[in-house]
Amino acid sequence: MLFGKNRPPYTTPHAAQASGGSTATERMLATAIQEYVRERRLRRRWGIFFKLTLFLFFGGAAIAYFTVDESLVSGEHTALVEIDGIIGPDDLSADQVNQGLLNAFSAASSVGVILKINSPGGTPVQAAQINAEITRLKALYPDKPVYAAVTDVCASGGYYIAVAADEIFAHPSSIVGSIGVLMNGFGFVGAMEKLGVERRLIAAGENKALLDPFSPVILAQKHHAQTIIDEVHQQFIHAVKAGRGDRLSSNDSEIFSGLFWSGKTAMELGLVDRFGDVQLIARELLGAETLVDYSYRPAFVEQFADQVGTTLHSLLFGRSMQLQ
Repeated sequence: MLFGKNRPPYTTPHAAQASGGSTATERMLATAIQEYVRERRLRRRWGIFFKLTLFLFFGGAAIAYFTVDESLVSGEHTALVEIDGIIGPDDLSADQVNQGLLNAFSAASSVGVILKINSPGGTPVQAAQINAEITRLKALYPDKPVYAAVTDVCASGGYYIAVAADEIFAHPSSIVGSIGVLMNGFGFVGAMEKLGVERRLIAAGENKALLDPFSPVILAQKHHAQTIIDEVHQQFIHAVKAGRGDRLSSNDSEIFSGLFWSGKTAMELGLVDRFGDVQLIARELLGAETLVDYSYRPAFVEQFADQVGTTLHSLLFGRSMQLQ
């Protein structure tokens, strides 16, 4: 036979050269790719360094800009504390506002404090804690008057805070009042019946599922919730009477009904003392037109810290993972 089974395959010289050339080309291509990737990684690391440096520089400058340094304030000034937005532990908390109040009152060169309020309300506990802190600081710094300057809205928890001030200023078109407490929710029992949906609730304690929106209302539980609301309402009323005294109109039932009014009507009811704004108070009552904002603003610093963490994670991990 011409072809034995152990005979080596026939290879031409041209094929051998082609095979060796292909392997060399692949090695050169692999080396070039590795060098390219290494260079990209090096450039990316330097980019991370410079971006982070710039980010920290401008972030630090912004923090320094928004942070009050009393040593830089020349002469007497009016301390300002803003209460803007919903009052609550996850929004504008008592800890934040009270820190600003403490800084404002304790500042050696502040002649008085203005509470600039624009708030529809919030949780009764947070508002009560701010009210109590203002009362405490007024006793601790009796020579520093405190005024509330209402802008657009001073309702519910916002007004709870305002009544701790010596006087309340507003605009005739401001919304003031809403001295009441509410607990709200929804009931889906009728809709569930129409849809043929069955509620399966297992609870330990006969009142554990109090006011569950998917279960029928139990009158005893509703009465219990109403009792709590009434108690908190009485605490609110007590704070208003303690702060406003005989300046309130004798028509208590209307004032404490939860209604709100324009600034003009609020002044007729004794909820507001005068018309005016922050500048008027600082200029004519305190005699110090220079305003220094002592409002505690952790949001910027926290956002900056969060942004640093997010940026670092994105630069160091997110992009490198994408490159791989």
